[in-house]
Amino acid sequence: MKTATFAQNLLSMQTELRHFAYKLTADRDDADDLLQETSLKALDNQEKYVAETNFKGWIYTIMRNIFINNYRKALRDQTYVDYTDNLHFLNLSVDLADDSMETSYDSKEIRKVVNALPKEFRVPFAMYVAGFKYREIADKLALPLGTVKSRIHFTRRKLREELKDFK
Repeated sequence: MKTATFAQNLLSMQTELRHFAYKLTADRDDADDLLQETSLKALDNQEKYVAETNFKGWIYTIMRNIFINNYRKALRDQTYVDYTDNLHFLNLSVDLADDSMETSYDSKEIRKVVNALPKEFRVPFAMYVAGFKYREIADKLALPLGTVKSRIHFTRRKLREELKDFK
């Protein structure tokens, strides 16, 4: 694909890409940054694009991968390693007791609601939360894919209703 055609295709997708970036980030400034980073990466890697393939899919994949990489980097940056000999920073007494009690209470409340669900809803939901994909859950439980999806959807809706007071 020629440079002019590539750039024109990229420019024509800016509005769609901005919407997708906003869906990923839920923040206008972050979405604009993600859009800019995606556009630059696409232009830098223009020679890797294979003509006659799905241009839109290629760009969306770049954006999604940048978002995931930025998210993982942000998680790594939040991790603190205490290099002091006596673990001074880790042993600081900070008012974490209130937070941990609140978090513990919230977890118990959530578990109580989930455990109150019938087994046919609880098991697929637990597998979904554990990271299984819909297809894997359907295969392991010998259920149709649509049944698994509807049960997980029902469970999520039920949790939303029961736990609406939680933030």
